[in-house]
Amino acid sequence: MELQDEVRISAPRDEVYAALNDPEILRQCIPGCEELIKHSDTELEAKVLLKIGPVKARFGGNVTLDPSQAPERFSLRGEGSGGAAGFAKGGADVELVEEGNETILRYDAKADIGGKLAQLGSRLVTSTSRKLAGTFFKNFAEVVSGEKPKAA
Repeated sequence: MELQDEVRISAPRDEVYAALNDPEILRQCIPGCEELIKHSDTELEAKVLLKIGPVKARFGGNVTLDPSQAPERFSLRGEGSGGAAGFAKGGADVELVEEGNETILRYDAKADIGGKLAQLGSRLVTSTSRKLAGTFFKNFAEVVSGEKPKAA
């Protein structure tokens, strides 16, 4: 599964990049996030409760960040397991383009899933993933530009 999109954020690139590295901001923005622990500048651990079609599961996973081209670009890779519901692994490349006092955040993400999730069908999983990504970036843009995110 592949997802690509961009979002315009009313904040300078350095603020957007700093927010993408703030576990509390990310926890607020990730749909279903129950816990987000920063182990180092490049290692995060998350617990997320998600419902995809008829499957509701608590996922635990790890994310590794590669900030070698930051703040213009960075990438992340992760994998998680939802027990009997299945697993997901993948990554994303993120580009932050400064445009005046705003930042355009572009992402290109790829993921592989297995278990019950894979049995749901690619249409349902892809549409749910797009919705979750959209909710995350909408919440993120609101938080970074000083608004409070609305419940999804």
